[in-house]
Amino acid sequence: MGRVLSVNVGLPRDIPWQGKTVHTGIWKAPVSGPRKVRRLNIDGDGQGDLAGHGGEHRAVLVYQHESYQYWQKQLGRSDLTYGQFGENLTVDGLPDAEVCIGDRYRIGSALFEVTQPRVTCYRVGIRMNEPDMAALLVKHGRPGFYLRVLKEGDVEAGDEIALVASGPERMSVSEIDALLYLPGHPREQLQRALRIPALSIGWRRSFEALLTQEDKGGAASGNAGLGPASGPSPAWSGFRSFRVGRMVHESDDVTSLLLAPADGQPVATALPGQFVVLRLGTSSETALMRSYSLSGQPSAAVYRVSVKREPHGAAGTYIDTHLRAGDLVQASAARGSFTLRPGDAPVVLLSAGIGVTPVLAMLHALSAEASTRDVWWLHGTRNGREHAFAAESRELLATLAHHHSYICYSAPEPGDRPKLDFDAEGRLNTQALAEIGIPRDGDFYICGPSTFMSALTAGLSTLDVSPERIHTELFGAGPSISPGIAASPRKAPHLPAGPAGTGPMVSFARSGLNVHWDPRSKTLLELAEACDVPVRWSCRAGVCHTCETGLVGGAVGYQPAPVDAPTEGNVLICCAHPEGDIVIDL
Repeated sequence: MGRVLSVNVGLPRDIPWQGKTVHTGIWKAPVSGPRKVRRLNIDGDGQGDLAGHGGEHRAVLVYQHESYQYWQKQLGRSDLTYGQFGENLTVDGLPDAEVCIGDRYRIGSALFEVTQPRVTCYRVGIRMNEPDMAALLVKHGRPGFYLRVLKEGDVEAGDEIALVASGPERMSVSEIDALLYLPGHPREQLQRALRIPALSIGWRRSFEALLTQEDKGGAASGNAGLGPASGPSPAWSGFRSFRVGRMVHESDDVTSLLLAPADGQPVATALPGQFVVLRLGTSSETALMRSYSLSGQPSAAVYRVSVKREPHGAAGTYIDTHLRAGDLVQASAARGSFTLRPGDAPVVLLSAGIGVTPVLAMLHALSAEASTRDVWWLHGTRNGREHAFAAESRELLATLAHHHSYICYSAPEPGDRPKLDFDAEGRLNTQALAEIGIPRDGDFYICGPSTFMSALTAGLSTLDVSPERIHTELFGAGPSISPGIAASPRKAPHLPAGPAGTGPMVSFARSGLNVHWDPRSKTLLELAEACDVPVRWSCRAGVCHTCETGLVGGAVGYQPAPVDAPTEGNVLICCAHPEGDIVIDL
């Protein structure tokens, strides 16, 4: 059946890379003699990033001698040595096109089960000195595969590999890899894959997401198994002119803008909870880009956004001092996946401060449809002067057959009336949720400061609320994902060091930064990193979709081309460059 040619191990190490320090275990070297294989590792081996590598279903990585020969020819390399692809076992035989998920093999005195193909990761590109290697492994159908250890034992070079049981469905490693990463995700193939008990949980969740996508009509909306959750494709690309109809002061520090299309043509009705990007000012150099949730009843005639004036906030100050009724502003189409789900389950709307805006739009939608769902309105703010939409939310709740309200003031003033204006003094927290008896089977929508959302998300899990029922929306830039990169103090987004670029304008909407493109940054990801704009990535080669981001306006080109296209209206920043001025949702 096959034979072990080399057993390769290596402990994690720190390596310099592009001015950063990467902690990685991909450097493996052959060892002689028998090695004990344990449930999570071979003795002497380790993984640097346990979030993306290692664990029971990824204990041992296998790669084939025949694939080494293939890559030597494809890459024109003669310097490849066993272990260089990060594998623990280099084998003769066991091609990816023939080995199936669920197959069981006896090697030496150990017993193994095939669980999944190799995950795409930029570190194989570092090890191979081929930045696109993660994509090439997928495109050429030669990923290699992981084994789970069913019985611990010893393995060594020269051991014969014996197939002792065949996996159900007979889906090969190559088939499973292509089903996730390449375009086209046939429903029957997804169903077959999900019937394989040995398939690891991460891949199972990806295929479940793809199956749900197929049930909704499928291919037009990107790769749901890899990309972030997304709503419908935006109704238009770029910006349209809107006229400020009215400006309404909702509290001491919140002003609402009612915006109507300047051309009089209707806009697509947004889903409750979605946001738009406003462009304030006339110059692309100095324009202020800000993302604002729509706060009113979903409408094709008017968008309402509500803006909090922060002490040093440029956009809030501009609106307060420069903008007047009748003025024009530029707005993107509504976008975002933080939206009210249909169904009959209770709805729990949790907010703090200006985080009230997207859940207020949801409350409007529930009222407009005279929903019979059990609706909980839970909000925290400092006091009555800063309590925006107090009367509006009470009026909306009164239209619902089943509703509950709980308001917390963290610093009530003498004129604030307990049990009338607010229910409790203090902050809205998990203890309060437990005391008022929130329904554990509800759909939870949380928006507010990041610490508020993190605390409530963690707290709800202690109250036995399923993670699938918890939905959050973060204002501003999200947290970074940069696997294996040594932590460093977070800096505020800034212009890149060195001479200014002269290329198209790249606007990072959430970070409020406008930067001219400089070809010294080969990709939008590299430009964002040079500006300390928070980014998420993993493969850096257009495969994994971790970097998928909203493309609010403009067009991009790709090098290399993505293995599977992103959702319409999105961009894979790890391999994209601007083709003209662009705005991205970072």
